[in-house]
Amino acid sequence: MKKIVMITGATAGFGEATAHEFAKNGYDIIITGRRKERLNALTEELSKKHGAEVFALNFDVRNNAETQKSIHSLPAKWQNIDVLVNNAGLASGFGPVQNGDTEDWDKMIDTNVKGMLYVTRCVAPMMIKNKKGHIINIGSTAGKEAYLNGNVYCATKFAVDALTKSMRIDMLPHGIRVSSVCPGMAETEFSVVRFHGDKDKAKNVYKGLQPLTATDISDVIYYVASRPANVNISDIVVTPLAQANTNNILRKE
Repeated sequence: MKKIVMITGATAGFGEATAHEFAKNGYDIIITGRRKERLNALTEELSKKHGAEVFALNFDVRNNAETQKSIHSLPAKWQNIDVLVNNAGLASGFGPVQNGDTEDWDKMIDTNVKGMLYVTRCVAPMMIKNKKGHIINIGSTAGKEAYLNGNVYCATKFAVDALTKSMRIDMLPHGIRVSSVCPGMAETEFSVVRFHGDKDKAKNVYKGLQPLTATDISDVIYYVASRPANVNISDIVVTPLAQANTNNILRKE
């Protein structure tokens, strides 16, 4: 019987690349996301390219009732989840806290923190019942060190870091692994979303350096998940060569 991975926010970026990586390595895949047409396209692609069986769930992790209804609707076979990748997340807005847009704040807190909790609250009991599982939370270098104008986004990723540590304690008696993968500067839809669709601003974020790609991170996520059963990688930070930390970046002219 094939192993099953569930990936939230699978319609782009890290989530989409991670779905391909696990499918390529023989997993069946549960993909979730808000954009139904992208879910449908990815379902077809994973099936044709890798021969994976795919189950798509179309819901918004910010909505607890919707999240519960969707995940609890999984057929019995698909509730046998081996790996949960809590990937759904975003940055929205960029500026000093005194000028912050509260709608941006709510979007980040509701997605990055509450959304991760809502999904985990549904899946963790399934793993406990099955007496196996691995929860991988996607954090960020922004959850290790704050940076100028990153305030609330950084706060949400610091929360992911703390919750991952707490989950590891909670899951310890049940033999369930808990890990975090924390990327640095990676060129996906991330900056386009942060700057509300302004592609020029988004491009400038990576000017003068070679950023990480989505597949760089999906490789690491699969590596973390594929360690022997007695090994848990608690936390892994991944940056491009040009980035020492959130505030020290080497840009070439």
